[in-house]
Amino acid sequence: MEKVIYGLVCMAAFMFVACSSPKKSDKDDVQVLMQDSMEMGGPQRMQMSETKATVTYKGKEYQSSVVRRPDESLPIVKDEQGEKFVDNVITLRITCNGKEVLNKVFTKASFASLVDAGFMKHAILEGLVYNKTTPQGIVYAVSISYPQTDLYAPLSLTVSADGKISMAKEEVLEDLYETEEER
Repeated sequence: MEKVIYGLVCMAAFMFVACSSPKKSDKDDVQVLMQDSMEMGGPQRMQMSETKATVTYKGKEYQSSVVRRPDESLPIVKDEQGEKFVDNVITLRITCNGKEVLNKVFTKASFASLVDAGFMKHAILEGLVYNKTTPQGIVYAVSISYPQTDLYAPLSLTVSADGKISMAKEEVLEDLYETEEER
């Protein structure tokens, strides 16, 4: 009986401390663009993000900006358990000496020719990040994935100096290891 009373007193003290925490002042300057949604029954969303990079390619400096945001106008994606997710759009903007080289919006449909339709049905466009430069152009890694899992289709997107785009499906590391082991 003493343990029950002790537990209730501890719980009451914890609740009192948790509910009476000091309020934040107006000086706290935290800005959240968009939080991940965890509403029960409502579709979940990834956070909006923006990544900037300066890339040197063929002796010139290029500024790259990648903005990912959830887009309510795209079809809702359902995983195999029936959870709903808002898909993303990603805007890639590249400039050189103030001149726009590329300003393009991508959805997962932009990569449909490279990814199996069955996979695409339950996947979202998760990310696009600068990877490297090659003689062909500035290379970005693209990820189309099942939401909240490690299952993804690795793709690459290459942008040439004049803004032309080429896309390719990348080999998964596990596939490379299997091929090396089979030799």
